[in-house]
Amino acid sequence: MPAEALAKEGGVSMHNVCYHQSVAFPDQYYTGLTNDVQARLAEHNAGKSRYTAKFKPWMLLSFHYFVSEETALAFEKYLKTGSGRALARKRFR
Repeated sequence: MPAEALAKEGGVSMHNVCYHQSVAFPDQYYTGLTNDVQARLAEHNAGKSRYTAKFKPWMLLSFHYFVSEETALAFEKYLKTGSGRALARKRFR
């Protein structure tokens, strides 16, 4: 059973760290935290985020879900460091 279905059945919140790439500007990447991956990508592509609007459209390269919000926040923060960007460059693209 997919993790999202398990979470809904058990009432567990899912915290997703998403890694996006701009289609129009392939050198632009975005890392963010969300509870709904598809809805957040749609918001970025609709221009609802001030930072990402100028680089739309976006495509999802990877997402990583966590039960713990603290762990998700820590992973998002790590991906925004030099070593985290290196990991993303090597493993997520």
